[in-house]
Amino acid sequence: MTAPGLSIAVIGSGPSGLYAVDGLLRKLPGVRVDVIDRLPTPYGLVRGGVAPDHQGTKAIVRQFGRTMGKEGVRFLGNVEVGRDVSVDELKGLYDAVVVALGAYEDRRLGIPGEDLPGVHGSWSFVGWYNGHPDFAGLNPDLSRPGAVVIGNGNVALDVCRILAKTGGELALSDIAPAALAAIQAGAQGDIFLAGRRGPVEAAFTPAELGELGHLSRARPVVDAVVLPEGVGDVDGREKPFKEKNLELLRGFAAGDGDQPRRIHMLFWAAPVAILGTDRVEGVRFERTRLEGGRAVGTGETFDVAAGLVVSAIGYRTAPLDGLPMDGGVVANADGRVAPGVYAVGWAKRGPSGTIPTNRADSLAVVDLMAADLADAAGGKPGGAALDALLAERGARVVSFADWEKIDAAEVAAATDPCPRVKFATVAEMLAATD
Repeated sequence: MTAPGLSIAVIGSGPSGLYAVDGLLRKLPGVRVDVIDRLPTPYGLVRGGVAPDHQGTKAIVRQFGRTMGKEGVRFLGNVEVGRDVSVDELKGLYDAVVVALGAYEDRRLGIPGEDLPGVHGSWSFVGWYNGHPDFAGLNPDLSRPGAVVIGNGNVALDVCRILAKTGGELALSDIAPAALAAIQAGAQGDIFLAGRRGPVEAAFTPAELGELGHLSRARPVVDAVVLPEGVGDVDGREKPFKEKNLELLRGFAAGDGDQPRRIHMLFWAAPVAILGTDRVEGVRFERTRLEGGRAVGTGETFDVAAGLVVSAIGYRTAPLDGLPMDGGVVANADGRVAPGVYAVGWAKRGPSGTIPTNRADSLAVVDLMAADLADAAGGKPGGAALDALLAERGARVVSFADWEKIDAAEVAAATDPCPRVKFATVAEMLAATD
């Protein structure tokens, strides 16, 4: 199959978008793809969301960099859809538009007190310690003892682990220097990881959960009473993971150690109020039980004192003019949004799965696109017309070659063994391209 003259815009340069780009190049030889991102830096969640001490996971950017360097692919960074160009304008300029926006808006707890100072959504908190320019000025107050992390997924584990690690343990990471200094000087003391359901229902992966058992100044604490004998009737694909999680939790419950800090794993605990007047002072939880697969309250409550609360209960795709929304995702049918418009990744299905999960998801949508575009004549103006439009509007476009300058400058600023020191602001990034 060939696609002479076809031009496609991909909104977002994270994993789902770049897996889609790779698939499009394979399925539609000759296609031209413009990857548009509002930041000057590519790679989305890998750069801004993956934990800074998970450098092995971040290594996927080498593969994505090869995709971005292929013939027919351009990176247009520092271009915000909705500010510099609209979705409707992209639809007019390109034969197809792929929405790979991700899901970067924290879901709210919906309980009293969640707007108190000292309460943060995990996207902003993770963005802060990951050096995301949107959150460089977050400056969370870590001067008071007690930290509560709400959620039973890998992001919640990441937050607990980063708060608990020593500076030495984080030496190989690319954590933002200001965040590292604040965390190491902080007074969080014990950390409480709370979820409204039980150990079997938790969404941890065993690899992430196991990391809590290898920290030098903190150890996980689990009440053996809440651990069931087995995982019960669990889907066959998930059963081995659930069984491994349960094995790890049993080990935590039986273990001891002389680490000065504890990570208390609270299951069957639903937050019902954030306590405090001028700032957060604690969290009130209601004990829960499972009924028909749902966690329901028992009426029994207890309080945990805390000077910091991080909510890690999921994300939503932010609405964008020109795109229909369905709750927290772009409304779609198997990836088709509207004629010529497609969604992939978290914007399509919500925030679930790991980075490799996005590959199969994106390639399935690319198959639909290839079928839809099989007889397309092409001929829309594509990138040349977008370039002219952006120039007319005074947009400062960052190319992939510009990104490579930013990348090199960040690496050069680091002292071994730190892999890089990220620029904290867009202005610093743009200055590095001159």
